[in-house]
Amino acid sequence: MNRQSQAAVLFLLGAALLHAGTTDLYLRYVKAGLRPMLLASGAVLIVAALATALYERRRGRAGAQPSAAHAHPEPRVAWLLLLPLLALIMVAPPALGSYSALRSGTALQKPYAYGRLPAADPAPLSVVDYASRAAYDHGRSLHGRPVRVTGFLALDGSGAPYLVRMALNCCAADAQPVKIALTGALPPVLRPDAWLEVTGTYTPRLARDPVNNGPVPYLLVTSAKPVPVPPDPYDETWNN
Repeated sequence: MNRQSQAAVLFLLGAALLHAGTTDLYLRYVKAGLRPMLLASGAVLIVAALATALYERRRGRAGAQPSAAHAHPEPRVAWLLLLPLLALIMVAPPALGSYSALRSGTALQKPYAYGRLPAADPAPLSVVDYASRAAYDHGRSLHGRPVRVTGFLALDGSGAPYLVRMALNCCAADAQPVKIALTGALPPVLRPDAWLEVTGTYTPRLARDPVNNGPVPYLLVTSAKPVPVPPDPYDETWNN
């Protein structure tokens, strides 16, 4: 692959990063906070590609030619490097779902502190926020307050339902599940990976994750309705 070809690949890679960073596509790969770095990386690659192309153009005008000792045919297989770029631009990968969640233990960790519940009624909470308050704060801040939580469904081998959100440290490759066990007024038909907005109240019941023995708190459901997959399918409250 000659310099012009390398510049073309750099340009396409930079364009792909900018495309992902200016749309919601990047949320399938990295957490939202990394968007500025992704955009900056795309811009740097495009500038490098343009600089390389300009250098080669000036070099060609100057009549510089590679010596015979260094001349060699360029393998066409190198152009296969473009396939991942085309996939990145044209195909949005699905977010990790119930298959991954049930094969990984809950990543719930005890937070340093708990903020005040939102004033809305029911209080909108993330899966991580509800689970940590229920498991480690023994529901003290949840008593008497209905909450609203959104996540996707996972059903274990016995058909027990969990509301799950995959939490990111950095990118989708290190995503780990946080799970809430559901009980109460559940829909008659439960479909794995379906997204639900669940309203309910705290219950002291606590289960243990069969994978790593981590705490899995219960939520007593009073109502549930299907919702579309959110633009960011991963939980943004992780490690904040």
